[in-house]
Amino acid sequence: MELNEYRERIDQIDRQLLNLFTERMDVVSEIASWKQEKHMPVLDVRREKEKLQKIEELSRPELAEYSFTLFSVLLELSRSRQNRILHRESAETAAIEAALRDTPQLFPEKAIVACQGVEGAYSGIACEKLFAKPSIFYFSTFDAVFSAVEKGLCRYGVIPVENSTAGTVNAVYDLMRKHNFRIVRSVRIKIDHNLLVKPGTKLEDIREIYSHGQALTQCAGFLQKFPNAKIIPCENTAVASKMVAESEDPGVAALSSRSCARLYGLEILMPSVQDSSDNYTRFICISKNLEIYPGADHTSLMMVIQDEPGTLYNVLARFYALGINMHKLESRPIPGRNWEYRFYFDLDTSVYSPRFIQLMGELGDLCEEYEYLGSYSEVV
Repeated sequence: MELNEYRERIDQIDRQLLNLFTERMDVVSEIASWKQEKHMPVLDVRREKEKLQKIEELSRPELAEYSFTLFSVLLELSRSRQNRILHRESAETAAIEAALRDTPQLFPEKAIVACQGVEGAYSGIACEKLFAKPSIFYFSTFDAVFSAVEKGLCRYGVIPVENSTAGTVNAVYDLMRKHNFRIVRSVRIKIDHNLLVKPGTKLEDIREIYSHGQALTQCAGFLQKFPNAKIIPCENTAVASKMVAESEDPGVAALSSRSCARLYGLEILMPSVQDSSDNYTRFICISKNLEIYPGADHTSLMMVIQDEPGTLYNVLARFYALGINMHKLESRPIPGRNWEYRFYFDLDTSVYSPRFIQLMGELGDLCEEYEYLGSYSEVV
């Protein structure tokens, strides 16, 4: 038999499958109407487990795994179809609709904003890219920034979440579970680290180099040129610059920005020393209340998923079924619950999309608990 003949057989089978799939979804629609009359939930966990177990038993052994995957997707699509028909509103969808109605059309030019570090920090640079005329209050820790926003001391806070070279800022993701906040915007800042010293210091004089831990990681290759120097992490790149400026030791240096050189009267001994020229850090702007500004096309979620086989797959399958792209997935351990994790999702979906609203109405069926962190646009 020729390849074209095999393909014709496949096409015939696919047409039969499509007809059967359409027939199945019609029955699913009827079930949705029945459940609506009886005030029953869409998800029936016991029924689905029994169904998948039966499918595995009926399948030929070598196809059991494929059959399980196929019918798992079918069940996800069926639930999605029922939810779309029922259009049950969740507390989150009601809050989102209220935020879309009540949030001003323009992002504010002036605001009181909390940042971590001291003047000259990259968080401050990110803040000035987000706001035309911000009043910045600096705090020593990320925890303090979250608290300042949560307590209403500052309307907004600007926090780094990931770097294109060094990866995720784990400390920030660990703090997310501790505080109540919403993301209202994000911004990407090009990071340019420079070796800053007191005027007159030479390369051979350097015995200590200070910077933030992620900055040190981003300049790891460069730092190999100083095998005898002590590499010392500190709270912030701007803090490192300030420490060098205030030190009486001529042998100290900092990895920091050009703005810090001007701000603290330091000399740029070597410019742009990061290992990658394509080095960006993404910052989020957080608030206490939900604000959704026009153009919001990113959404962030936080979920705790049951520690069972296939549970994460079910979440990802639902995104796929709704045609929602995921561009970040992060997991962090849950304290006190060994080998269990909290997952963070960044989704590429417009807040105005019916698929987004449908997803928000279905989240309760997908996980043990979840939190909607906000919908927002990103400044590049």
